[in-house]
Amino acid sequence: MLPDLAALEYFHFLRPAWGLLIVPWLAMVWVRRRQQARRDMFDGIIAPHLLEHLRLKRFEASWFNPRSVSAVFVLLLLVLLMGPSWRQQPSPLSEDESALIVILDVSSSMQQSDIQPSRLQRAKQKVSDLLALRPDKRTALVAYAGSAHSALALTADHDILNQYLAAIKPNIMPRDGKFPEYALPLVDELLRETSAPATLLFFTDGVGADSTRAFSDWFATRAHQLLVIGIGNEEPIEGVIPLERRALESLAAAGDGHYIALTINDDDMRQANRRIDSHYVIVDDSALPWLDSGYPLVFPAMLLFLLWFRKGWTLTWLWIAVPLLIIQPHPRAYAQEADTAPAIPRAGPVQWFADLWFTGDQQGRLLMQLGRYDEAAIRFEQPAWKAMAYYYDEQFMLAAEYFSRSDNDHALFNEANARAHARDYVRAVNRYNRLLARNPDYPGALHNRDKVQAIIDEINRISASQQQEQGVSGEEKSLDSEDAIPAQGADELSWETAELRQLSAQDILNDPATQDMWLRAVQQDPSNFLAIKFSMQLGRREGDSGSAP
Repeated sequence: MLPDLAALEYFHFLRPAWGLLIVPWLAMVWVRRRQQARRDMFDGIIAPHLLEHLRLKRFEASWFNPRSVSAVFVLLLLVLLMGPSWRQQPSPLSEDESALIVILDVSSSMQQSDIQPSRLQRAKQKVSDLLALRPDKRTALVAYAGSAHSALALTADHDILNQYLAAIKPNIMPRDGKFPEYALPLVDELLRETSAPATLLFFTDGVGADSTRAFSDWFATRAHQLLVIGIGNEEPIEGVIPLERRALESLAAAGDGHYIALTINDDDMRQANRRIDSHYVIVDDSALPWLDSGYPLVFPAMLLFLLWFRKGWTLTWLWIAVPLLIIQPHPRAYAQEADTAPAIPRAGPVQWFADLWFTGDQQGRLLMQLGRYDEAAIRFEQPAWKAMAYYYDEQFMLAAEYFSRSDNDHALFNEANARAHARDYVRAVNRYNRLLARNPDYPGALHNRDKVQAIIDEINRISASQQQEQGVSGEEKSLDSEDAIPAQGADELSWETAELRQLSAQDILNDPATQDMWLRAVQQDPSNFLAIKFSMQLGRREGDSGSAP
């Protein structure tokens, strides 16, 4: 891509120090010319007509020769290394401010089982599939039947959203019916703090009597996008309300949107994900790094380098390029400039050169000796060496994973140690017990097992005493299975030390921050909570307007 002429006023080199290499290159050119001049030393000794036939003219008669091509190659290489630039890199602080509003039909027809296990369950499964395709994207959840209610405000925490999605059931809706248009005013409330256009995604099997007209009026004054997913079968089945596909297609057309048919696989959700609009906002920052625009020069340089495979094309000073490979900065040096640490070092000339002479395990061993354990783990090919590198780098769960890929006593002992360091105490004890069953005399296994078991017993004792003091009823939780997470919460303060605040329903419904805090503290199955919340929302609307929602 050619640069904008106005942007050329900012042209500069990111690494101008590489231009100093032109000095040794010019020195070599001068030496080469001196050698060429010495060829004329026989002019006064041998007759000119004989000397003309004694000289080699292999490349001298044409400009296309190793010397002229090498000059172009070196110039391209120098410009590439100096890093020409005239524009800044795109801001890494860009943020997708668009929102997805999932609007779920929870009316009685969605309980029909022509789509197994039911239309509602299949719709919730599809929503979960879509969320998996959109990690860290802001999404809100609205449920409707005879009234519409916001189950969860815009959030990027899809774990909480999936939790509330699973709690949506027909019996929590305060009023029967099917009125998708009642969800539209809630969208305005959910999006009142953002000006970015949003996508409304309806999961339903039919429409209300006035839905199409209401959608047409609402979307005529808003820039939001409408997607409609039809749930159900169109074929008439006795006792089953069929999918109203034509009505849903008209509903989508009224909002200038798209209708998407249900599929057995996730093709429907992938299609929906492709259609969901994005609205990225770039944070303008004059301190952003400049974009290195010299990379396109790599391709003509490579084409010129291929000429050296021709017979007779040699340059005895090409070894000068070797130091350029080995003095490249460490891959983490670029990361430190951007305040980020890459999970995998970027491949470059150094790595390419190293791969020519060393295997991955040999490179990993050298990196281990240099103390660069995380890079060593990436270079190693053997699982045992990977595990040791991760262990030294204190990434104990990764170390345990690779130790578990070897079936011997040493690997089992090391896996148990790694899990113990990661505070995965229960699994660590299980690995020690398995090792002792195979080899009761393995050095250190019994001692380590007893130490970890003592930690588990102490945690169980403290947990039991806290439950007795707090008067908590129900089953006593203990660390006796691999599903337990013994370390979680070990360093947190008790809830008794926190300041308690009595909240009214009005406070919770009106304050988004308080609502979010309360939502995180509710029980694992929030169905009852949603039923109460929806009833309060309906009562408040009827009290404010004296009409239906």
